[in-house]
Amino acid sequence: MSERTSATGLPRGGPAGGPGPFGPRLQSFRSRAGLSQEAAATRAGISTRALRDIEHGRVRQPRPHTLQRLGEALGLTGCELADLLAAVHTGPPPGAGRPRLLILGPLALQRGRTPVPVTSPMLRRLLGLLALKHPEPATQQEITDTLWPSGPPGSQQSLIHTYVSQVRRLLDPGGVRTVPAPTVVRTPTGYLLEAARNQIDLGHFDELLAQARRLHQAPDPAAPEAAYESLAQALQWWRGPVLADADPVLRQHPAAVAANERRVKAVLLHADAALLLHRPEDAAPVLWDMVNTEPLHEGLHARLILTLAGSGEQAAALNVFGRLRERLDEELGIEPGAEVRDAHLRVLRRQLPLAQRPDRPARHDRPARPAPTDRPALTGPLTGPLPAQLPATSGTHVGRRRQLTELDALVSPDPARRPHVVAVVGAPGVGKTALATRWAHTRREHFTDGQLFVDLRGHSRLPTLRPGDVLAQFLRALGTPPDRLPADEDEAAALYRTLLADRRMLIVLDDARDAEQVRPLIPGAQGCAVVITSRSRLAGLVASDGARRLGLDVLDPDEARQLLGGTIGACRVAAEEEAARRLVRLCGGLPLAIRIAGANLVAGNAGIADHCAELAGDDRLSRLHIEGDQRSTVRAAFDLSYRALPAEAQRMFRLLSLMPGPDLTVDGAAALADTAPAGSGGLLVSLADAHLVQERAPGRFGLHDLLRCYARELLGREEAHAARQRLFDWYLHHADAAARPHHPAEQAAGRPGRTAPPGAPDASEAEFTTVAWRLAETLHDYLSAGLYTGDCLRVATAGLFAAVADGELRAEATARLRHADCQGAPADHAQALELVGRALELARQAGWLDGRALALRRIGAAHQAAGAVRPAQSAPGARGRAFEHWREAIRRSRTTNRGRIR
Repeated sequence: MSERTSATGLPRGGPAGGPGPFGPRLQSFRSRAGLSQEAAATRAGISTRALRDIEHGRVRQPRPHTLQRLGEALGLTGCELADLLAAVHTGPPPGAGRPRLLILGPLALQRGRTPVPVTSPMLRRLLGLLALKHPEPATQQEITDTLWPSGPPGSQQSLIHTYVSQVRRLLDPGGVRTVPAPTVVRTPTGYLLEAARNQIDLGHFDELLAQARRLHQAPDPAAPEAAYESLAQALQWWRGPVLADADPVLRQHPAAVAANERRVKAVLLHADAALLLHRPEDAAPVLWDMVNTEPLHEGLHARLILTLAGSGEQAAALNVFGRLRERLDEELGIEPGAEVRDAHLRVLRRQLPLAQRPDRPARHDRPARPAPTDRPALTGPLTGPLPAQLPATSGTHVGRRRQLTELDALVSPDPARRPHVVAVVGAPGVGKTALATRWAHTRREHFTDGQLFVDLRGHSRLPTLRPGDVLAQFLRALGTPPDRLPADEDEAAALYRTLLADRRMLIVLDDARDAEQVRPLIPGAQGCAVVITSRSRLAGLVASDGARRLGLDVLDPDEARQLLGGTIGACRVAAEEEAARRLVRLCGGLPLAIRIAGANLVAGNAGIADHCAELAGDDRLSRLHIEGDQRSTVRAAFDLSYRALPAEAQRMFRLLSLMPGPDLTVDGAAALADTAPAGSGGLLVSLADAHLVQERAPGRFGLHDLLRCYARELLGREEAHAARQRLFDWYLHHADAAARPHHPAEQAAGRPGRTAPPGAPDASEAEFTTVAWRLAETLHDYLSAGLYTGDCLRVATAGLFAAVADGELRAEATARLRHADCQGAPADHAQALELVGRALELARQAGWLDGRALALRRIGAAHQAAGAVRPAQSAPGARGRAFEHWREAIRRSRTTNRGRIR
């Protein structure tokens, strides 16, 4: 490898030493003149490679006469030329210049060309997170999770302030500076790194990548050359994966994953541009680096095969194909995809781009891109067999009649009622693909020009397919010769729409990640129909592209039993009908879970009831899988959706498994997650968009039973305890606030609105049994006043059990009194007296005078009631006992004035 070339095959410079001020300044003058490197070099009488070396800083001190000729070619003024000449011999002193933060590789901080040591692990974590999130702020929760992955200390807030102050001093040590130094500022939600985008290598990379994309779409003949140069400059900033030396919590941060994906896209664009410009040898070193980082990425391997073969290394190209095929077979059990197979075939047929030899000057008469006459006309009748790519259906189908009818609108004879696109959306495992393929097979005769199908891998362990990759597959299926496939995605999409004009074709796009992935794949022809399946709600397609959304939910009980019968046999279901009902309930009506349970029943000898007993345990998800088949497992289906969520949404999903009822409000979720209601609402909407939660009523969100089991598995013990405590505190607060209006006189007198005993521990400091009896006490007045007799008794019973478990005598005494209040029927007289009598004894043991007086009043009232219903036998005695207890109650009431006694 040449000394002028880095390990990545790109020009030296960038983050390590950076081209001095001369190279970028010359490049800006050339851009101002509107000249490509090739055109500027021709005018100056030098080679394109020489100009490229100068601009990239590989030639530190070009000769004055070369600069003079370049100045004339670019139309520089005398002052501008003098500045260029001066920049060759002068430059910023060491340590001066722009501060720059580098995260495209190991974390590094530079001031000019001088490295600034950052040795503290905590400061490296904080600095890496802030740079990664730039220009957005990092939230308090993100900072806490990053600094303390195993859980924060009690002094976390003050420690964060200390670390932020230390980072500020690192970024701005004082002294004379020529540009503003980056700093860290406080925001309402966290902290923000305030810096220019080009002071962070990731920001500079993104700007260059965006510029290259714009140039790719420009009609200027010099645009491909300029785009290639922008991509080359962008990629030279990469020294390895994002924050390669950081903790996993940073390396796996969604922003880091997204940045690494943009690097892959830039490498793919760089390779495509190099092939278009007949420079495959320039792209091969970069591709070698990336296939080592992404060993299963087929798009990278396809381009590496073409660039190696185009550089005259056909044997190495074939070897790359062979190694990838072996790796895919060993690790995933699949064959290489169409893109790699096509590249391999082009090598065998020697249909390759011509390489420009590195030891000869560039040909100035070569056009920047193939002329329009180089491309054959691809419109007209399709050649070869019509595409029929629909996969096999999944066997037994039940129900879904309404959804099938809605899909039939795609073939409606009335154009006004016929939609162009239908998106079938729903939770993982709910049967979206099965429904789409079943309908597509039954309506094939309506699409006389064929059917296209692709698994977009929007939620898969395999890399997500890019629209450009899918367009290449479809264009090949439509008869486009492999050597005529457009390299530019927009051009490929345009050709795709052209080929489908005036045709009747069905396109099924399975497992879409989002709207952006499928938009280029939607043809403009009204005779074509598109069915999309996705775990996302694809709201953008509905709003902007006129798609019709078809939501898919779990099966109802009857349909679920039919599906089970189709798997194990209807006779077997009929023989154990009640067990079958229970089995489909345990599966939550989820088709994937029912099919797996049925398959396991067929494979084993157990009855349905025995299998229900196995699934009823805590490890239900572990049993809902088929041995030896990684795809046939409910947990794996859920994993793919969960891992695609941002960290905050993942946390909210885990915590929702703790909701005590079937659903929760936005405010309740905010209490559970310790977030503001606005933030909680946004997270719930994102989870609903991913079909991981259901909005069962306006503003109320719940989880499917199996998703709830899955979320609970992910929850840590300490995280769960703290979240429950917050939720129960919230319940207590709002239950008390709701109960107060029922006792306005007591509230005005300054007494509490519930009868919790004096000295009861606060819920935030006690176990959850305390919360239970406090809630029961708070709700009692509301339930009894509203004559909710059954609910009142159930709540009182639960409160009594909690008070006994808590061991709080006053609480137990109060709970027994409340339980006695609920025994309203005369037949319950004896049980009520027993409860009140025990409450009187407990109040006496606890020294609670108010409680004793209250119990005595209740006993008196009970005896009076007994006298009223049995006057012949017990009226005199009952009235006498009632009088004695009331007199004792009045006497004790006069001895104390504490609390509220009713």
